[in-house]
Amino acid sequence: MQMRAYALVNATPGRALELAQGLRHVQGVQAADAITGEYDIVVTCESSDINALGTLIVEGIQRLDGVHKTTTCLVVT
Repeated sequence: MQMRAYALVNATPGRALELAQGLRHVQGVQAADAITGEYDIVVTCESSDINALGTLIVEGIQRLDGVHKTTTCLVVT
């Protein structure tokens, strides 16, 4: 069973559009869209389990230049 989550990203000012485009190329990222409001980008993620999801968030998203902070929301079904 695949795990799905939304990662809400606060980006460095002026970097949201560029960062969203780069996030789309990260393995496990299904979509990355720049948005308005409290967060700058919403990222839809899928992984095989919770450990892989953690690795995706920490290694694949948080380490990218321009990512200031993330909040992860697990999908419950």
